[in-house]
Amino acid sequence: QVQLVESGGGLVQVGGSLRLSCGASGRTFSNYAMGWFRQAPGKEREFVTTISMSGASTYYADSVEGRFTIYRDNDKNTVYLQMNSLKPEDTAVYYCAADLFGSGDRWPNSYEFWGQGTQVTVSS
Repeated sequence: QVQLVESGGGLVQVGGSLRLSCGASGRTFSNYAMGWFRQAPGKEREFVTTISMSGASTYYADSVEGRFTIYRDNDKNTVYLQMNSLKPEDTAVYYCAADLFGSGDRWPNSYEFWGQGTQVTVSS
């Protein structure tokens, strides 16, 4: 089992940037593909991005492609989400998730472990 804790959320103006972090503890971090998802009020949880166990492969939702970057530091047991050019529609609670020995994909059911989430609010 792995425990995940997100941090770095907050209030930012349109066009601004934030970096989210997700720290993991409990098991070998490099055995997990990691993903970021988000959920806005009244909407279903949606895929944002994922990264493979080694960090060599990444995949993004069309809505964030070119603005968001996922990367990981396996020595620090942490995955990051750099968010640039933020838009009001990016406002949501952001969750990181871990998929043991997974390849990294967009389906929430593939991920066994989830963090509690961190709020990101983009104001116009």
